[in-house]
Amino acid sequence: MKWEDLRRSKNVQDRRGQSGGSGRNRGGSRSSMGGGLLNLLFLIPGKGKWVVLAVILFSVLGGGALGGFGDLLGGNNMNQPTNEIQVNNEAQQSETGVTDDEFNFVSSVLASTEDFWNESFSTENMTYDEPGMVIYEGGTATSGCGFGSSQAGPFYCPADANVYIDLSFWRDLSQQYGAPGDFAMAYVVAHEVGHHIQNEIGVMDEYNELRRRLSETEANELNVRLELQADYFAGAWAKYAQEEGLLESGDINEALQAAFAVGDDTIQERATGRVVPDSFTHGSAEQRQAWFMRGFEYGDFEHGDTFNTYLENE
Repeated sequence: MKWEDLRRSKNVQDRRGQSGGSGRNRGGSRSSMGGGLLNLLFLIPGKGKWVVLAVILFSVLGGGALGGFGDLLGGNNMNQPTNEIQVNNEAQQSETGVTDDEFNFVSSVLASTEDFWNESFSTENMTYDEPGMVIYEGGTATSGCGFGSSQAGPFYCPADANVYIDLSFWRDLSQQYGAPGDFAMAYVVAHEVGHHIQNEIGVMDEYNELRRRLSETEANELNVRLELQADYFAGAWAKYAQEEGLLESGDINEALQAAFAVGDDTIQERATGRVVPDSFTHGSAEQRQAWFMRGFEYGDFEHGDTFNTYLENE
């Protein structure tokens, strides 16, 4: 990825070398679009949206069911308290070997997502409230999602609207998950920002409301659709990056390999030697790749209804 000449985001906190910290507290999820899934459905043409609308209303009113919230490789808990400490905003050398080039890279990717989503929200007559990013080592406190650990991987906290990343994951992505390349990491960042998009348009609120009424299997399926939408949004940003002349040969393949590496079936097969589809919470490798490529094809809100659309190749 041609990132060196991009601006750096001003929304990045550097907590490397610190034992904990917390970000801005927004007091829970926000819905700048008002109706969340419902409003997203009205952006989508065709009769299918009315079927989903009826099912959602039926579920919300206590009738039916659709169907842990986890991010790409991690999760969150919006109810645990955290402690506030000062943060150091100056980039520094990491004791774990993370370089400032890696820090600057994720900051540049975040800035590019800011440019894209500000433009996309403006097109829909909405205002985009940019997320923060916290770079940490080992573990760090959040404002509303408990204590984040690098062992869980990168994650998004809806309560404080921050993406949390230990940059040693970049090395793990290449060495342990078989997904090398800078655009593999760009996909990770864009996916977590995708969860912020869901938070902004109210999808996250609707998801949390519906999930409480579901069985475990149904909740897993709903969570898969949530994750696939974040993959779609990551692909939508990748389309923008291509149009801006930022992509190099092989970048999309790097993102697809990362999507394959973090598919539920890939992870289960590697860990246990067998695959249990009913336990999927993030989607299969094929599903994640398919929805990323759909986002890369369309680059808009309209085609990102993972809750009402099942692709032939997912």
